[in-house]
Amino acid sequence: MNFTIHDPKTRKITKSDFRDRVVHHALCNIIEPIFEKSFIYDSYANRIGKGTLKALERFDFFKGKASKNNTEKYYVLKADIQKYFENVDHEILLSIIKKSVSDKRVVWLIRKILANSSSKGRGMPLGNLTSQFFANVYLNDLDWFVKNRLKAKYYIRYVDDFVIFERNKRQLGFCKDEINMFLKSKLKVQLHPDKSKVLKLGKGIIFIGFRVFYYHKLLKKSNIRKMKRKLKSLVQEYKLHKVDYDSAYDFLEGWTAYAKSANSYKLRRKIASEFEKDFANEISTKEINRYLKIKKK
Repeated sequence: MNFTIHDPKTRKITKSDFRDRVVHHALCNIIEPIFEKSFIYDSYANRIGKGTLKALERFDFFKGKASKNNTEKYYVLKADIQKYFENVDHEILLSIIKKSVSDKRVVWLIRKILANSSSKGRGMPLGNLTSQFFANVYLNDLDWFVKNRLKAKYYIRYVDDFVIFERNKRQLGFCKDEINMFLKSKLKVQLHPDKSKVLKLGKGIIFIGFRVFYYHKLLKKSNIRKMKRKLKSLVQEYKLHKVDYDSAYDFLEGWTAYAKSANSYKLRRKIASEFEKDFANEISTKEINRYLKIKKK
Protein backbone atom coordinates (compact mmCIF):
# COMPACT_ATOMS: atom_id res chain seq x y z
CA MET A 1 0.00 0.00 0.00
CA ASN A 2 1.38 3.39 -1.02
CA PHE A 3 0.33 6.80 0.24
CA THR A 4 1.77 10.32 0.23
CA ILE A 5 2.19 12.67 3.15
CA HIS A 6 2.87 16.41 2.89
CA ASP A 7 4.00 17.24 6.44
CA PRO A 8 6.45 18.92 6.55
CA LYS A 9 7.52 17.86 3.05
CA THR A 10 6.06 15.60 0.38
CA ARG A 11 7.11 11.99 0.89
CA LYS A 12 5.85 8.70 -0.49
CA ILE A 13 5.29 6.07 2.20
CA THR A 14 5.02 2.36 1.46
CA LYS A 15 3.34 -0.13 3.76
CA SER A 16 4.03 -3.70 2.70
CA ASP A 17 1.53 -6.56 2.98
CA PHE A 18 1.50 -8.39 6.30
CA ARG A 19 3.26 -11.51 4.97
CA ASP A 20 5.99 -9.34 3.41
CA ARG A 21 6.50 -7.53 6.73
CA VAL A 22 6.95 -10.91 8.43
CA VAL A 23 9.69 -11.74 5.91
CA HIS A 24 11.32 -8.32 6.45
CA HIS A 25 11.43 -8.84 10.21
CA ALA A 26 12.81 -12.37 9.83
CA LEU A 27 15.52 -11.14 7.48
CA CYS A 28 16.57 -8.31 9.80
CA ASN A 29 16.64 -10.69 12.77
CA ILE A 30 19.17 -12.80 10.87
CA ILE A 31 21.48 -10.15 9.41
CA GLU A 32 21.23 -7.37 12.01
CA PRO A 33 23.65 -9.04 14.49
CA ILE A 34 26.18 -9.42 11.67
CA PHE A 35 26.21 -5.72 10.82
CA GLU A 36 25.70 -4.42 14.35
CA LYS A 37 29.32 -5.37 15.12
CA SER A 38 30.55 -3.07 12.36
CA PHE A 39 28.45 0.00 13.22
CA ILE A 40 30.13 2.86 15.07
CA TYR A 41 28.86 3.72 18.54
CA ASP A 42 27.43 7.08 17.47
CA SER A 43 25.01 5.86 14.81
CA TYR A 44 21.61 6.15 16.51
CA ALA A 45 18.78 5.26 14.14
CA ASN A 46 16.91 1.94 14.24
CA ARG A 47 19.24 0.25 16.70
CA ILE A 48 18.52 -1.44 20.01
CA GLY A 49 19.38 0.87 22.90
CA LYS A 50 19.74 3.92 20.65
CA GLY A 51 17.08 6.25 19.17
CA THR A 52 16.38 9.98 19.00
CA LEU A 53 16.58 10.74 22.71
CA LYS A 54 19.89 8.91 23.09
CA ALA A 55 21.22 10.87 20.11
CA LEU A 56 20.09 14.09 21.77
CA GLU A 57 21.85 13.13 25.01
CA ARG A 58 25.02 12.45 23.03
CA PHE A 59 24.63 15.85 21.33
CA ASP A 60 24.62 17.52 24.76
CA PHE A 61 27.66 15.49 25.85
CA PHE A 62 29.69 16.37 22.72
CA LYS A 63 28.58 19.98 22.99
CA GLY A 64 30.19 20.16 26.42
CA LYS A 65 33.34 18.31 25.35
CA ALA A 66 33.93 20.35 22.20
CA SER A 67 33.42 23.69 23.95
CA LYS A 68 35.04 22.72 27.26
CA ASN A 69 31.71 23.15 29.06
CA ASN A 70 30.68 26.10 26.91
CA THR A 71 33.76 28.16 27.80
CA GLU A 72 35.21 28.19 24.26
CA LYS A 73 33.72 29.08 20.89
CA TYR A 74 33.03 26.19 18.56
CA TYR A 75 31.10 25.30 15.42
CA VAL A 76 28.87 22.50 14.16
CA LEU A 77 28.66 21.01 10.69
CA LYS A 78 24.95 20.19 10.40
CA ALA A 79 24.24 18.16 7.28
CA ASP A 80 21.92 15.71 5.62
CA ILE A 81 21.79 13.91 2.30
CA GLN A 82 19.62 15.13 -0.55
CA LYS A 83 16.67 12.79 -1.25
CA TYR A 84 18.54 10.00 0.48
CA PHE A 85 16.02 7.15 0.35
CA GLU A 86 15.18 7.93 -3.29
CA ASN A 87 18.81 7.70 -4.38
CA VAL A 88 20.23 4.62 -2.61
CA ASP A 89 21.91 2.59 -5.36
CA HIS A 90 20.85 -1.07 -5.22
CA GLU A 91 24.07 -2.51 -6.65
CA ILE A 92 26.25 -0.48 -4.29
CA LEU A 93 24.09 -1.56 -1.34
CA LEU A 94 24.29 -5.21 -2.41
CA SER A 95 28.06 -5.01 -2.83
CA ILE A 96 28.33 -3.65 0.74
CA ILE A 97 26.05 -6.41 2.05
CA LYS A 98 27.98 -9.16 0.23
CA LYS A 99 31.13 -8.22 2.15
CA SER A 100 29.46 -9.48 5.33
CA VAL A 101 26.78 -11.90 4.07
CA SER A 102 27.98 -14.93 2.09
CA ASP A 103 24.70 -16.88 1.93
CA LYS A 104 23.47 -16.53 -1.67
CA ARG A 105 19.87 -17.20 -0.64
CA VAL A 106 19.91 -14.23 1.73
CA VAL A 107 21.47 -12.00 -0.92
CA TRP A 108 18.83 -13.18 -3.44
CA LEU A 109 16.05 -12.27 -0.98
CA ILE A 110 17.51 -8.82 -0.37
CA ARG A 111 17.79 -8.24 -4.12
CA LYS A 112 14.15 -9.29 -4.50
CA ILE A 113 13.01 -6.88 -1.78
CA LEU A 114 14.92 -4.03 -3.38
CA ALA A 115 13.58 -4.85 -6.86
CA ASN A 116 10.01 -4.89 -5.55
CA SER A 117 10.48 -1.39 -4.19
CA SER A 118 11.88 0.09 -7.39
CA SER A 119 12.52 -1.11 -10.93
CA LYS A 120 15.04 1.67 -11.60
CA GLY A 121 17.86 0.17 -9.53
CA ARG A 122 17.71 3.06 -7.10
CA GLY A 123 15.64 3.99 -4.07
CA MET A 124 14.06 2.37 -1.03
CA PRO A 125 10.52 2.94 0.26
CA LEU A 126 9.98 4.82 3.49
CA GLY A 127 8.02 2.76 5.96
CA ASN A 128 9.64 -0.66 5.56
CA LEU A 129 11.80 -2.12 8.33
CA THR A 130 14.33 -3.33 5.74
CA SER A 131 14.68 0.20 4.33
CA GLN A 132 15.43 1.59 7.77
CA PHE A 133 18.04 -1.08 8.40
CA PHE A 134 19.64 -0.83 4.94
CA ALA A 135 19.85 2.96 5.40
CA ASN A 136 22.32 2.36 8.23
CA VAL A 137 24.26 -0.27 6.29
CA TYR A 138 24.61 2.04 3.27
CA LEU A 139 26.11 4.90 5.30
CA ASN A 140 28.31 2.79 7.56
CA ASP A 141 31.30 3.41 5.28
CA LEU A 142 30.65 7.15 5.63
CA ASP A 143 30.79 6.80 9.42
CA TRP A 144 34.18 5.12 9.28
CA PHE A 145 35.44 7.63 6.71
CA VAL A 146 34.51 10.50 9.05
CA LYS A 147 36.04 8.78 12.09
CA ASN A 148 39.21 7.31 10.54
CA ARG A 149 40.09 9.55 7.59
CA LEU A 150 38.79 12.90 8.82
CA LYS A 151 39.61 12.12 12.46
CA ALA A 152 36.36 13.67 13.69
CA LYS A 153 36.10 13.05 17.43
CA TYR A 154 32.60 14.42 17.91
CA TYR A 155 30.33 12.97 15.22
CA ILE A 156 26.70 11.77 15.47
CA ARG A 157 24.52 10.32 12.72
CA TYR A 158 20.79 9.61 12.74
CA VAL A 159 19.81 8.05 9.37
CA ASP A 160 21.07 10.67 6.87
CA ASP A 161 21.08 13.53 9.38
CA PHE A 162 24.48 14.10 11.00
CA VAL A 163 26.57 16.60 12.94
CA ILE A 164 30.27 17.15 13.58
CA PHE A 165 31.54 19.42 16.40
CA GLU A 166 34.81 21.29 15.96
CA ARG A 167 36.40 24.52 17.28
CA ASN A 168 38.05 25.20 13.91
CA LYS A 169 35.48 26.53 11.44
CA ARG A 170 37.82 26.06 8.48
CA GLN A 171 38.33 22.40 9.40
CA LEU A 172 34.58 21.83 9.27
CA GLY A 173 34.42 23.42 5.83
CA PHE A 174 37.13 21.00 4.72
CA CYS A 175 35.21 18.07 6.26
CA LYS A 176 32.05 19.09 4.44
CA ASP A 177 33.83 19.11 1.05
CA GLU A 178 35.57 15.79 1.72
CA ILE A 179 32.34 14.14 2.83
CA ASN A 180 30.51 15.34 -0.25
CA MET A 181 33.24 13.99 -2.54
CA PHE A 182 33.16 10.66 -0.71
CA LEU A 183 29.37 10.41 -0.99
CA LYS A 184 29.37 11.24 -4.70
CA SER A 185 32.21 8.91 -5.64
CA LYS A 186 31.51 5.94 -3.37
CA LEU A 187 27.76 5.97 -2.74
CA LYS A 188 26.30 8.07 -5.60
CA VAL A 189 24.46 10.43 -3.25
CA GLN A 190 25.29 13.98 -2.17
CA LEU A 191 24.82 16.46 0.64
CA HIS A 192 21.75 18.65 0.55
CA PRO A 193 23.10 22.03 -0.66
CA ASP A 194 20.73 24.12 1.47
CA LYS A 195 20.66 22.01 4.64
CA SER A 196 24.38 21.27 4.98
CA LYS A 197 26.10 24.19 6.70
CA VAL A 198 28.73 25.13 9.26
CA LEU A 199 26.91 26.94 12.06
CA LYS A 200 27.42 28.48 15.47
CA LEU A 201 25.43 26.71 18.16
CA GLY A 202 24.37 30.03 19.69
CA LYS A 203 21.96 30.57 16.80
CA GLY A 204 20.40 27.15 17.31
CA ILE A 205 21.01 23.87 15.50
CA ILE A 206 18.02 21.88 14.26
CA PHE A 207 18.66 18.21 14.99
CA ILE A 208 16.19 15.29 15.06
CA GLY A 209 13.20 17.51 15.68
CA PHE A 210 14.76 19.86 18.26
CA ARG A 211 16.28 23.34 18.09
CA VAL A 212 19.39 23.05 20.25
CA PHE A 213 21.05 26.11 21.79
CA TYR A 214 23.88 26.52 24.29
CA TYR A 215 21.81 26.15 27.42
CA HIS A 216 18.37 25.00 26.31
CA LYS A 217 16.42 23.04 23.70
CA LEU A 218 13.14 23.83 21.98
CA LEU A 219 10.82 21.71 19.87
CA LYS A 220 10.73 22.56 16.19
CA LYS A 221 7.74 24.78 15.42
CA SER A 222 6.74 22.49 12.55
CA ASN A 223 6.67 19.52 14.96
CA ILE A 224 4.42 21.42 17.37
CA ARG A 225 2.04 22.30 14.53
CA LYS A 226 2.04 18.67 13.41
CA MET A 227 1.24 17.47 16.93
CA LYS A 228 -1.65 19.94 17.29
CA ARG A 229 -3.13 18.89 13.94
CA LYS A 230 -2.92 15.23 14.94
CA LEU A 231 -4.53 15.91 18.31
CA LYS A 232 -7.32 17.93 16.68
CA SER A 233 -7.92 15.06 14.26
CA LEU A 234 -8.10 12.56 17.15
CA VAL A 235 -10.67 14.74 18.96
CA GLN A 236 -12.85 14.85 15.83
CA GLU A 237 -12.52 11.10 15.25
CA TYR A 238 -13.35 10.44 18.92
CA LYS A 239 -16.57 12.47 18.62
CA LEU A 240 -17.50 10.42 15.55
CA HIS A 241 -16.72 7.18 17.43
CA LYS A 242 -13.92 6.29 15.00
CA VAL A 243 -11.27 6.05 17.74
CA ASP A 244 -11.49 5.40 21.47
CA TYR A 245 -10.09 7.47 24.31
CA ASP A 246 -7.17 5.07 24.83
CA SER A 247 -5.84 5.92 21.34
CA ALA A 248 -5.89 9.65 22.05
CA TYR A 249 -4.34 9.16 25.50
CA ASP A 250 -1.54 6.97 24.09
CA PHE A 251 -0.71 9.62 21.50
CA LEU A 252 -0.54 12.40 24.09
CA GLU A 253 1.52 10.26 26.47
CA GLY A 254 4.03 9.42 23.71
CA TRP A 255 4.34 13.04 22.59
CA THR A 256 4.75 14.23 26.19
CA ALA A 257 7.61 11.78 26.79
CA TYR A 258 9.30 13.09 23.63
CA ALA A 259 8.66 16.76 24.47
CA LYS A 260 10.18 16.42 27.94
CA SER A 261 13.62 16.36 26.32
CA ALA A 262 13.10 20.03 25.42
CA ASN A 263 12.37 23.05 27.60
CA SER A 264 8.64 22.64 27.08
CA TYR A 265 7.03 22.69 30.53
CA LYS A 266 4.54 25.51 29.79
CA LEU A 267 3.64 24.04 26.40
CA ARG A 268 3.04 20.58 27.90
CA ARG A 269 0.83 22.04 30.65
CA LYS A 270 -1.21 23.97 28.09
CA ILE A 271 -1.67 20.93 25.83
CA ALA A 272 -2.60 18.71 28.80
CA SER A 273 -5.17 21.27 29.98
CA GLU A 274 -6.79 21.47 26.53
CA PHE A 275 -6.76 17.67 26.30
CA GLU A 276 -8.62 17.35 29.60
CA LYS A 277 -11.30 19.77 28.37
CA ASP A 278 -11.74 17.86 25.10
CA PHE A 279 -12.01 14.52 26.91
CA ALA A 280 -13.80 15.53 30.10
CA ASN A 281 -14.62 12.69 32.53
CA GLU A 282 -12.71 10.10 30.48
CA ILE A 283 -10.13 7.72 31.94
CA SER A 284 -7.76 5.45 30.02
CA THR A 285 -7.03 1.79 30.56
CA LYS A 286 -3.45 2.72 31.49
CA GLU A 287 -4.65 5.12 34.18
CA ILE A 288 -6.95 2.46 35.64
CA ASN A 289 -4.13 -0.10 35.69
CA ARG A 290 -1.77 2.35 37.38
CA TYR A 291 -4.40 3.07 40.02
CA LEU A 292 -4.99 -0.63 40.68
CA LYS A 293 -1.23 -1.26 41.06
CA ILE A 294 -0.92 1.56 43.58
CA LYS A 295 -3.95 0.29 45.48
CA LYS A 296 -2.47 -3.21 45.72
CA LYS A 297 0.68 -1.79 47.31
